Amino acid sequence: MRLPPILRNGFLALALLLAPALPALARGSIERVQIVGLEGEEAIEQNVRLALGLDDTLGQVHGESRLEYLLLRAEKEARQALEPFGYYSPQIRVDAPRDEGDRIVVTIHIDKGEPVKVRDAHVTIVGPGGEDQYLQRDLEAFHPVPGEVFDHGVYEGHKDGITRRLAERGYFDADFMQRQVRVTRADASADIDLVWDSGFRYDMGPTTFHQDYFRPGLLDKLVTWEEGSYFHQGKLDRLRESLVRLDYFSAIDIQAKPEEADEDLRVPVEVNLVLAKRNIYTAGLSYGTESGTGVRFGVERRYVNDRGHKLNWDMDWAQKRKTFLTQYRIPAFAWLDGWYAFSLGAYDEQTDYIDLRNVKLSASRSGEINQHWTAVASLNALRERWSYDMDLATGQRLYTYSTLLYPELTATYVDVDDRLFPRRGISATAVLRGGVENVGSDTSFIQGQLTATWFKGLGESDRLIVRGEAGSTWTSELVAMPPSLRFFAGGDRSIRGYAWREVGPRTADDFALGAKNVLTGSVEYERYFGGGPWGGAVFVDAGDAFDDEFDPHVGVGIGARWRSPVGPVRIDIAHGLDHPDSGFQVYLSLGANL
Repeated sequence: MRLPPILRNGFLALALLLAPALPALARGSIERVQIVGLEGEEAIEQNVRLALGLDDTLGQVHGESRLEYLLLRAEKEARQALEPFGYYSPQIRVDAPRDEGDRIVVTIHIDKGEPVKVRDAHVTIVGPGGEDQYLQRDLEAFHPVPGEVFDHGVYEGHKDGITRRLAERGYFDADFMQRQVRVTRADASADIDLVWDSGFRYDMGPTTFHQDYFRPGLLDKLVTWEEGSYFHQGKLDRLRESLVRLDYFSAIDIQAKPEEADEDLRVPVEVNLVLAKRNIYTAGLSYGTESGTGVRFGVERRYVNDRGHKLNWDMDWAQKRKTFLTQYRIPAFAWLDGWYAFSLGAYDEQTDYIDLRNVKLSASRSGEINQHWTAVASLNALRERWSYDMDLATGQRLYTYSTLLYPELTATYVDVDDRLFPRRGISATAVLRGGVENVGSDTSFIQGQLTATWFKGLGESDRLIVRGEAGSTWTSELVAMPPSLRFFAGGDRSIRGYAWREVGPRTADDFALGAKNVLTGSVEYERYFGGGPWGGAVFVDAGDAFDDEFDPHVGVGIGARWRSPVGPVRIDIAHGLDHPDSGFQVYLSLGANL
């Protein structure tokens, strides 16, 4: 069958049009795909590359028709991959030269052209949600706005954010009345029309805990809202955090049930809990340059009884330093999330410069004031014995004894973006304690201490860390203040370049005595290579522990950093500039060091 001349001529014309862009190809394989024209725009280039089907065919041998199809499709895929970034009229050319071995390197030349910009944006909420001040803030912060490039990612992010906020704030019947974006390619413009109907706002209904161990009513005290108050997802999130901190359960599932709401639109809340193992056992090795080699043991009983009481023991038995602590905790939910705690601790240190032993009893009440503040109020009884030297005549230790009964208040503030690896924010701890002579104490004293750390992100992964400590003791008899309540400086959390407790007043044998005051500061810069987990640091530390005259000691150093899954690992090498006991100090530390 012969085609009419007009059809034959039409097919011939089409072939001639395609010939310059797509030369006739025999069998061959695509070895590499390169993109030209998107240099410096990594996000756009990555999206184009992900959209291309050519990468899935690398190294495979294809016939002529298959190769032509893949190259034609590549142009379409690249065009579609540019649209989410606002580029609807790009110029794209696909070159596919081959070498003598029938290997093809595909080059996609892209000229993005002018981006589509928002011409008009109608974004609103009708119904009760339209008067919600928090939703109004989200509407005011909506992007893209008129004049900005219509970026699909930004648009979808803000649209989905408002939809989530409606659900979080209890507008469970919310739905779109209008949801349209009209793109006019000829004008390079986009018109946004987004309208939600919020429906009515639901309220908090009854909360039911499903667990079969703790006595009824115990966990009800963690519910901080009143039934009938406005629904908010944040209330459930706080309940989840409280249950996680209890450490009673291996699984926590909290579900709001709007589909089961009553006629007053009260949403029931179901809390399903799976009990965790009762006991946690820990064991390990320890080592310190002063304490020597040791072993550590610990036992924590997550729940002693159906009242939710806890009990734990911890012991660190080293060659020259031994510690033991046992603590019994009782849930305290009536006022603030927290615990009543009763503890007994014992400490023994037998090093070259001191013989020290103490026993400490404490009763405390801890509580979480809000998401940033926590506080602990305690009453402590301390009995301590220590000696720095011996009686040369008898060869016996000359001991000093001190008994103190004192209240203590500790407040902690943490506002950081990431507790494992903070790059923004501040953390601080303030401690105030004091005792009165003849009221359980051998001397009257007041002592205050403040430590703080400020984090500032630089670039994509680097950060600046500024740390400081200040403390002072007011007492008429410093000799009656035991070493455990005096201030020392030196070490990885103080002044690097000096040994632990090296900086400050000393005995005639050059051993640290501890001081009435302390003032230290540190500036550190961390740089991570290629945005990965490995990096380095440089730092300067300075300060002093002193009684009357402030004599600053300075240490400088470098360090290696690793962002491990459980927190930063730091290795530092530091040198003190003011007559240190040793030329260099090496420190290994773990955790975010808040």
